[in-house]
Amino acid sequence: MKAAKIREQTVDELAESLREFRRELFDIQMKSGAGDSSVQPLRRRTLRREIARTLTVMRERKAG
Repeated sequence: MKAAKIREQTVDELAESLREFRRELFDIQMKSGAGDSSVQPLRRRTLRREIARTLTVMRERKAG
């Protein structure tokens, strides 16, 4: 998701998106730790970036 699209979301929607991203990242990390080779490394990187974008927008709103 692009930062511009994230900025259009409300605070509640941002919090929900953040929860979903973190939950999915946790699941992927658990599967990877258990030796599941079906986990896609690109999805893990994408989720980390989505979390960072969401947190950045949330901090921008809090500061401004």
